[in-house]
Amino acid sequence: MAKKKTYFMCQECGHESIKWVGKCPGCHQFNTMVEEIKTKNDNSHLNLSKDIKIYNINTIASDEKSRIKTGSTELDRVLGGGLVAGSLVLLGGDPGIGKSTLLLQSAHSISERKKTYYLSGEESPQQIKLRASRLGVSSKNLYVLSETDIDMLTHLVEREPPQVLIVDSIQTVFKSSLESAPGSVAQVRECTNTLMKLAKKSGIPIFIVGHVTKEGGIAGPRVLEHMVDTVLYFEGDRHQSFRILRGVKNRFGSTNEIGVYEMVQEGLREVLNPSELFLSQRPIEGPGSIATASMEGTRPILVEIQGLITATNFSTPRRMTNGVDYNRVSLLMAVLEKRVGLFLNNHDAFVNVAGGVKIEEPAVDLAISLAIASSFKEKPINKHWLAIGEVGLTGEVRSVNQIDQRLKEGQKLGFDKALIPHNKNIPDLDGIKVYPIKTVQEGINIVLGGD
Repeated sequence: MAKKKTYFMCQECGHESIKWVGKCPGCHQFNTMVEEIKTKNDNSHLNLSKDIKIYNINTIASDEKSRIKTGSTELDRVLGGGLVAGSLVLLGGDPGIGKSTLLLQSAHSISERKKTYYLSGEESPQQIKLRASRLGVSSKNLYVLSETDIDMLTHLVEREPPQVLIVDSIQTVFKSSLESAPGSVAQVRECTNTLMKLAKKSGIPIFIVGHVTKEGGIAGPRVLEHMVDTVLYFEGDRHQSFRILRGVKNRFGSTNEIGVYEMVQEGLREVLNPSELFLSQRPIEGPGSIATASMEGTRPILVEIQGLITATNFSTPRRMTNGVDYNRVSLLMAVLEKRVGLFLNNHDAFVNVAGGVKIEEPAVDLAISLAIASSFKEKPINKHWLAIGEVGLTGEVRSVNQIDQRLKEGQKLGFDKALIPHNKNIPDLDGIKVYPIKTVQEGINIVLGGD
């Protein structure tokens, strides 16, 4: 009998090695190499005489209206308008963040119009029923499965096809022809490949849940995210009620949109006006606090930027950020020292975005700079101020896109004064007074009445 050939594959990055090593050469993680069995490719079953269909791009019908609505406005927004037929959607997030809750609630809404299968390899049908009762899920077209063999699932779907399929999670299903354990790199890759072929062949949209590693990435080989059509991340602090649904890959829509949810006793509740929620607990008067407007896709979101500057006795001051890029804050502090004259080199600095939101766009630079200056000078900023603008290395305030939409969102929430970059097209809105500025120094003088 021929001896089976084995190799070792990293569970984190998918790096292959002919022998076991304690430290992966690819991602430098320890104890992640797992033995796999190398299977020989056999093409004898292929029918090479079969005609291959070729389509002209202009003859292919495409109906944007055929998207399936999930019943969740926020989820539909992130997906680009709803589920596309035959799409494979991967949802990742930390344990206990609410992935299963979100999909079970969505399955309830979808099953009111479409036959839906919910496969769970982590919970029994009785456990799912307990959670469904708490969430108020009771649709007649929602069917629960606990089968984890991917071949049995494929056979069932082909025999009694649903209109939507949810697999929770991809790390629990397995292919019986592979001898490796469920959740291994080989099993995750092959099971995802099987589900992808099933979705494209049958036209059934499929949701799959993916576990994440301690670094925050989806567990399994990196090729997993390349195989699926859409990758969604469910983010948030488990100690807070807010949850952010963010798309990092979407073949059928934008990746700039986010969905905002609030975790309550009855499950996840959509937050249709995130700006009002994030600013609801803002202090009336306090140094180091100012509001800004960030664009998340097509929707402006107002958030509170908080800064705390305190003197330190240590030679190396601390710099800590939450929700904004650490290096960006360090750059802005250097600009404030050089261009404005704020001596921060012997002060600890802490910058936070209230509500657990992560903001990456440079349009919040001006707000971060003003929050730091306000805390350093111990001068509060009036709560009706809104600051929007990017800050350059020479201290100039540069223009940002979609300034009109940002100001209109601020106007809705009662802001009547706004600092914006100086340019030729200054918006004129009733109810909000605009102060165009060219430098950070000008903004500090206007807001804090510079010394």
